[in-house]
Amino acid sequence: MVSGGCVGAEGEVDPEAVAPAAAAEEAVVPAPAREVVVGYALTSKKAKSFLQPKLRGLARKKGILFVAIDQKRPLSDQGPFDIVLHKLTGKGWQQLLEEYREAHPEVTVLDPPGAIANLLDRQSMLQEVSELDLTDCHGKVRVPKQLFVNTDPSSIPAAVRRAGLSLPLVAKPLVAKSHELSLAYDPTSLTKLEPPLVLQEFVNHGGVMFKVYIVGDAIRVVRRFSLPNVDEGDLSNNAGVFRFPRVSCAAASADDADLDPGVAELPPRPLLEILARELRRRLGLRLFNIDMIRQHGTRDRFYVIDMNYFPGYGKMPGYEHVFTDFLLSLAQKGHKRRSSYGSLSSGEG
Repeated sequence: MVSGGCVGAEGEVDPEAVAPAAAAEEAVVPAPAREVVVGYALTSKKAKSFLQPKLRGLARKKGILFVAIDQKRPLSDQGPFDIVLHKLTGKGWQQLLEEYREAHPEVTVLDPPGAIANLLDRQSMLQEVSELDLTDCHGKVRVPKQLFVNTDPSSIPAAVRRAGLSLPLVAKPLVAKSHELSLAYDPTSLTKLEPPLVLQEFVNHGGVMFKVYIVGDAIRVVRRFSLPNVDEGDLSNNAGVFRFPRVSCAAASADDADLDPGVAELPPRPLLEILARELRRRLGLRLFNIDMIRQHGTRDRFYVIDMNYFPGYGKMPGYEHVFTDFLLSLAQKGHKRRSSYGSLSSGEG
């Protein structure tokens, strides 16, 4: 178990005061001396949701230019780039990107392909969270009991009994490209699932999930409606597999809903700070989100149930300001690296 220590109260920021803070950040961030070129390699769907007109407009004002990368050409023949932003998989793209990183160490790549792969496999996704000890950080963070299943469906009930898991169970595809999940209420329904998958114990959480967005050092939290609580009556009266194409989405925002304060209260800021910091360090990632729930009836028991690389930032309030400031800070660090490489080259000559 590893403890990272807690962040003091002086570092707290109201997660709900996004718009005013973002406006202030926009006013004080200076424009760079030269244009910052961000090459992006995204699916058309991802590019549309992320590169919204408001983001592009604000980026232009701050001296940031987004340029589409041609995935069929070597990256060294394109650019030059200050930052490469991507969310693509596949060995071909990974090799292309690794070769570019070796040839251009001064360019920031968001994020390393090998690190991203850890969040695409639900068998290992939550491993780093399970090894953290955050008991002294204004709350406790755990992961639900879970079981990796890659066997004949008829043997799943026995495997669940051996693992000591309790029904109902949430079934998630092993590869985290799909947001579809299922809720299995009884042993018979387990035989109708389609491995490979991960089975996760369902934790009652009042029907509200906290989506914690990470952009470098910045953290933003929003509430989303989630699956409702399950009681003994539900277990007795329900059978089969209930499928949910996507539990959490922008349309299911719970930020303005009239919720029980015990359900709606956001996780403590110091807890989120240390959790985000430790996961950034352990995962080697700067762009991801954490899906958290609070165990119903408690105030300080939280579970991380999922994580995603480069999530739907377009749904995060004020993302344009947070993201452009983040890109500018990376560009400044990259400029310093270029200067140091230039000095070394001159010295060798």
